[in-house]
Amino acid sequence: MTARIHAAELAPQPDRVIGQLFLPGEEFTGHRSRAAEITERVMAIPVETADALAAELIRDFGARHPDVRDLLLGNADVVSSRLTDPVEITEAQRLVLGAAFTSEYAVEGAALCNPSAVEHPDQSGLEPGQVRLAIAVRSIGEGHRSSIGFAEAVVGPGTQWAFSERKRPLWRARIEEGDWSVAHFRAAVEAEGMLDEISHSVLQSLPERFTASDLETTVAALPTALTRRADSPRQIDALRDLTASVYRAVFSAESGVSQRVLIPVAAEERNGMEDARFVRFTDLAGAVQYRGTYTAYDGRDIAPRLIVTDDLRAFAVHRLTGEAAQDKGMALFPRPVHDRYLALSRIGGDSISLAESHDGVIWDHVGTVHRPEAPWEIVQTGNCGPPLETPQGWMVLVHGVGPMRRYSLGALLLDLDDPTIVLGRMTAPILTAQDGRRDGYVPNVVYSCGGIIVDGVLWIPIGIGDARIGVCSIGVADLLAHLVPQTTRA
Repeated sequence: MTARIHAAELAPQPDRVIGQLFLPGEEFTGHRSRAAEITERVMAIPVETADALAAELIRDFGARHPDVRDLLLGNADVVSSRLTDPVEITEAQRLVLGAAFTSEYAVEGAALCNPSAVEHPDQSGLEPGQVRLAIAVRSIGEGHRSSIGFAEAVVGPGTQWAFSERKRPLWRARIEEGDWSVAHFRAAVEAEGMLDEISHSVLQSLPERFTASDLETTVAALPTALTRRADSPRQIDALRDLTASVYRAVFSAESGVSQRVLIPVAAEERNGMEDARFVRFTDLAGAVQYRGTYTAYDGRDIAPRLIVTDDLRAFAVHRLTGEAAQDKGMALFPRPVHDRYLALSRIGGDSISLAESHDGVIWDHVGTVHRPEAPWEIVQTGNCGPPLETPQGWMVLVHGVGPMRRYSLGALLLDLDDPTIVLGRMTAPILTAQDGRRDGYVPNVVYSCGGIIVDGVLWIPIGIGDARIGVCSIGVADLLAHLVPQTTRA
């Protein structure tokens, strides 16, 4: 039994760019700085020339960056300390100065892959039998740095899938302070090995929910005898870094879903935000929102993190902690089971496990659900997105890695009331990286971060060779009929 491959595809588009701060070179010595030298050159440009150059920059780059003026002026402010004080500077000179310290970054200049499908918040303007989807994608740019982008698609009527045109230009998000609960912050402090006299005193004084600004107020009120100890500045900076690792990314209401891209902000994600798995989620209070887990990479270590949003426009980005939040590929169940939040995670790097949480951010390990068994998964296995609820059980898409590091897709069925029980599994893959699906940025990979069931059809958007995105589908009834019954329990 194999999945049906559809013709619809998304390819990376190198003209999908954002503007970013560009600081050329390093500080050579205490007497020479490239930033200072560039600033001097800009300020030496005649005012009339600067006026013309600023107008040219706005004209040439305005269509590529909807906030180009704010972008350039903001970057000029970053290096304004290099200006001779006092100095008169016109807006045109500020724009040219900012442009000298700005570069474009093609968020998917290298590849586009690993999609995750959820029901779109906007279902207006559709024909009978159609459903609009929002697709989170992994965008890979220069330096193999990943960001989280979005696309849109329409399914139906029947077995039809069409990607919508992805709009340009891309919008940058406004970054705001995020907030913590004291309980979660304490768990994160303990997990980082940072529980000492400074952190203990801070934790005792913080309000129940707090931001980075609240932390600064609390630190300022610490006893002088405590803050003057030799190691106190390092301990306080560590608390600041931890607090700042949560944030909100808010996009303009003028932007469309496909124009939004979440780029690395926190230190622990500086080298990439990978493989977001989104789900339309109902919490313990019955509120419906979107939640996504992704892997943050800082160049050395990985960490699973959480995104929460009501509308795919304002995103709260947070840490996850606990023994079960240590590896790649966490995938949230779409609703609580017996008043517990559940997630699939990975244990030992090669097996699928079950995790539970009372608050959705601190996760405990429950047990192993599935270990590699079949030849196509002998290297490792993992989930391919959040479990999908059917009357027969939780349908779980999985990936397996076999010889020659070739990826394949399969499926498990877990008990609805007790997901530690595996009711059935595919012993043969439903899709394998072969034929036209084996070559790309990373050969022999087919991968998904989340499918969706629409009118009895399981739709699976897939990353192909970590280079482009395709789509396959399979009837839910057909898939269930081919599952081999199991009786295993985590």
